[in-house]
Amino acid sequence: MEEILKTLNSSQLSAVKEVENPVLILAGAGSGKTRTITARLAYLIGEIGIDPANTLTLTFTNKAATQMRERALSILKEADINIVYPPLLCTFHKFGLLFLKFHIDKLGRKNNFVVIDSDDKKRIIKSFEVELPASFVANEISKYKNSFITPAMAAEQITQFQYKIVASIYERYQEYLVSNNLVDFDDLLTLTYQILCENGELCSQISDRYQYIMVDEYQDTNELQYRLLKKLCTNHSNLCVVGDDDQSIYGWRGANIKNILEFATVFENTKIIKLEDNYRSTEEILRAANDLIEHNRSRLGKVLKSTQGSGENILFLESSDENQEASIIASKVKKLIDKGISPKNIAILYRVNALSRSLEEGLNKMRVPYKMVGGVKFYERAEIKDIICYFRLITNPHDDYSFRRVINRPKRGIGKVTIDKLERLANDKKLSIYNFIIENKDDVLENSNKKSSSAFVEFVENLQTMQELAQNSTYDLIDEMENIFKVREYYSELPDGVDRALNIDEFYGLFRDYIVQNPDTTIDMFLNEISLQSEQDQIDGDSISIMSVHASKGLEFDHLFVIGLEEGFFPLLGEGNDIEEERRLGYVAITRAKKELTLSCSKSRFYKGKRADLFKSRFLNEAGICKGTLKIDKSSEYKKGDLVKHKIFGMGRVTAVMKSKGDLKLSINFGGNQRDIMSSFVEKI
Repeated sequence: MEEILKTLNSSQLSAVKEVENPVLILAGAGSGKTRTITARLAYLIGEIGIDPANTLTLTFTNKAATQMRERALSILKEADINIVYPPLLCTFHKFGLLFLKFHIDKLGRKNNFVVIDSDDKKRIIKSFEVELPASFVANEISKYKNSFITPAMAAEQITQFQYKIVASIYERYQEYLVSNNLVDFDDLLTLTYQILCENGELCSQISDRYQYIMVDEYQDTNELQYRLLKKLCTNHSNLCVVGDDDQSIYGWRGANIKNILEFATVFENTKIIKLEDNYRSTEEILRAANDLIEHNRSRLGKVLKSTQGSGENILFLESSDENQEASIIASKVKKLIDKGISPKNIAILYRVNALSRSLEEGLNKMRVPYKMVGGVKFYERAEIKDIICYFRLITNPHDDYSFRRVINRPKRGIGKVTIDKLERLANDKKLSIYNFIIENKDDVLENSNKKSSSAFVEFVENLQTMQELAQNSTYDLIDEMENIFKVREYYSELPDGVDRALNIDEFYGLFRDYIVQNPDTTIDMFLNEISLQSEQDQIDGDSISIMSVHASKGLEFDHLFVIGLEEGFFPLLGEGNDIEEERRLGYVAITRAKKELTLSCSKSRFYKGKRADLFKSRFLNEAGICKGTLKIDKSSEYKKGDLVKHKIFGMGRVTAVMKSKGDLKLSINFGGNQRDIMSSFVEKI
């Protein structure tokens, strides 16, 4: 064991040996976090003599759990330490599953329950024949459960009409689960927490059993997971959490950054250990990452230090538009591959999925093989396929495949049984569904309920309107299509609506641009053009990776490109977006690079369906890459190093902050002249 511990740096060693009371390990990107956790677990078992059965290590993915278990057991084997039973190392939800198998009877339920997945959940919701999208309802129910809101509470507290409907579905859904002895993914934790809350003696027993608890990626925990950990620590405070507040990027799905920021306040006598030695990236890359993240206020603070030494300067690219950007980057990637660089060591990241469209086309033209990690290629996304099907119906209304695909997108209250019946009637008369409805309106009305029949007829009449418009004004087609069918509006209301709406905007912008470039074109010609672009040539060999920044977390690449660094795209701005989380995303993106990093922006892109001039991202300025967009921040919080603006003295940098009679007095360096100014007389930049 001593030989193994010698391979750790001083901070890692401190984290391993700190085994009593709460411990917060702030593990910077590339700082050997997994190695530290596994060494600590092995140290507890092999050096301190803790029974593996008294340890519990919680992760967020099965892959991480398996990897850590194998590493910890390998360390113990290397140290000649034999154990009968391995330590429990699993995801939060696997722990909940194991717990419920033993204790769900406390809720009057049987332990032979079946866990349903997200598809099962949506199918159950769809069986209630509701108008709202099943994915939207499923997401809202998940939010209620993770916020400890019961069906009864939801019905009583919610007043908005649409959410009243969700609350009633939630009640039916929960009754269905209980009556069929089913448990969904959220129940694995909510029911576990409920049982621990209602059974004090059992809670005490479980806490005594798991005397040493470790949690990986603690910055990604939500309120429910935090409360569950508090219950597990009822009789002790031996909780060690590992995470990085600067990499908390999942607020949109419930992660609460306060869990890590306030850990030392909630758990008394916490020992904070920072892992700041980075074994991944060069000094130049880490300098940009440190400079960028320093602009966040909601952080505990650390500075990454490179063990790799100096490397290449960060390359900054500015293109006229997204097509030039894609062409330049594809060309650079091709040169790297031609030089013998393995494609698997190259990646391209973007904040907004819609940006993959031009990128995919640029890579296809250069015959660069790529794989999309954790996402779907642009033309394969459901919302884009739907728009294409609408276009196909406008140019060829007898396309039954497209008709069936979009007849209920948006929802029109037409069930599968009804559409199947109508299709059989059309086939019997050797007609398309479209023609059958036109020629047999009476039959349609007779063979389906009033709501369905009127929806069919209205849909066909709307298609006829669109066909007439397409013959006169192709450019205005999209606006009218949205007015009539409201596809974008439908998708924008889904849980991932922001991304889907941006994808649709990108497609609409592409269509408008194509019409401008080819005034005499037809919809057929446009559809044929994109069908050629949407299929990547099958090229043998390895592929480079393209992905969103979210999908890149935990990965690393020798050669990295980050595109779309403009205001509105990265950072993504608008309602519900947190600029500090956007900055953390920027930090995550930069720290994926090992040797070479290229940051790219464009002067124009399709924005909200139309080509727009754009400004460089503020992040480029904050990271010290180039002069970017300066933004005035109205926050009343100030810290040393902040850049501020005074109406007389101009721009200056804060050198000290002092409290003074309910306000803040700032010492500010204005180009060499030091002045003390009250904070209310300056603006933060």
